[in-house]
Amino acid sequence: MIFFKKNKTLLKDLIPNDYVDIHSHLIPGIDDGAKTIDDTKYLISELQKIGFKKFITTPHTFTGFWDNTKEGILEKEKETNLMLAENNILLKAASEYLLDDHFASLFKKGDLLTLKDNLVLVEMSYLNAPIHLYDLLFDLQVAGYKPVLAHPERYLFYHKNFDEFKKLKNAGCYLQLNLLSTVGYYGNEVAETAKKILEKGLYDFSGSDVHHQKHIKAFENKILLKDTKTLEEVLKNNEFFK
Repeated sequence: MIFFKKNKTLLKDLIPNDYVDIHSHLIPGIDDGAKTIDDTKYLISELQKIGFKKFITTPHTFTGFWDNTKEGILEKEKETNLMLAENNILLKAASEYLLDDHFASLFKKGDLLTLKDNLVLVEMSYLNAPIHLYDLLFDLQVAGYKPVLAHPERYLFYHKNFDEFKKLKNAGCYLQLNLLSTVGYYGNEVAETAKKILEKGLYDFSGSDVHHQKHIKAFENKILLKDTKTLEEVLKNNEFFK
């Protein structure tokens, strides 16, 4: 993996000054992200220092683990924004939905929180893809939504079958890169897969997926890519969400 030794650019130095983050876990006490409002303020403050301007935060909706509802998330968004008002910060809440039967019941009712317009952030289990994945993606689009698949590089079951990423794109998915994948935060294999997806031009958007202080510190790490041009283009694509 020669590319790991070439670049000395820090991830934080590539973040545009007006970056829009479309994937994070900043609302306190609602999932495995920020636990308290002080955590939220710290995470936002540190991200702002490196160029983050707007936050579309995405608490998990994951039956049996994080049983969030649209109404519950919006109520917590309101409470959090009231507590952030003195810092002149305003969060927009969407959600990161697990692709499962419960999710299907939600989108069939039109009951989703979107990133913008009809774009909805979705994820899979890290163990395996849903059996009826492509039926779910098709039905989601029939219901009027467009899927943005979170961190495809982290699904280990696709690492030996790269064509699946192209298949996902052909099925109507946008792909969202986790920025920390480019510094090896999730391991070298994930970094290598992110590199390949970048090289093929398959990523559409990016996100921090910040949960806690360790994620913030990882922005100080060096990019494990020989060429950052494509990554910079993907970062710029988030201007769509302004």
